[in-house]
This record gives sequence, structure tokens and C-alpha cells, in this order.
Amino acid sequence: MTKDEIFDKLKSILSKEFEIDEDKITPTAKLADDLDLDSIDSIDLIVKMKDFIPGKVDPAIFKTVKTMQDVVDALYPYTQQK
Repeated sequence: MTKDEIFDKLKSILSKEFEIDEDKITPTAKLADDLDLDSIDSIDLIVKMKDFIPGKVDPAIFKTVKTMQDVVDALYPYTQQK
């Protein structure tokens, strides 16, 4: 899965499940400030991504992410596991 594909999946989940306007969901969008996501929402997002990511994602990665691109970059290595 490419980083663009990860971003597209995240964008789809955020717009459908979290009812966030797609226009707000950009790579530079800040999770808390721009998208109004808290730490619980971040965990929910990981759970919703598990169908697309092989293996287990460490929720601790979300302690350091600030933007959508940070999330994509953090999830990318997990998508490369076989």
C-alpha cells in the first residue's frame, strides 16, 4: 500500500465514520486543531484501519503524530509487513 493509498483510506474513514468534511482532510491538517480528533478518536481510527493493515499497530505511535501526514508516515511501515 502506498502512502497516497493510506491517505485516501484515512480520508474516507474520517469523512464517513467521523463525519469530517473531506475538504478539511489534507496532509497538513492537524488532528486536534483542524479535524477536532482526540486521543480516543485516534484509537478508533486505528481500529477502523486494521482491515487494511496486516499485523498489529502499536497505539503508542499516535502519541507523537500531529498531522494527517504524520499518521500516514506512522502507518506506512505497518502496511509493508507481510
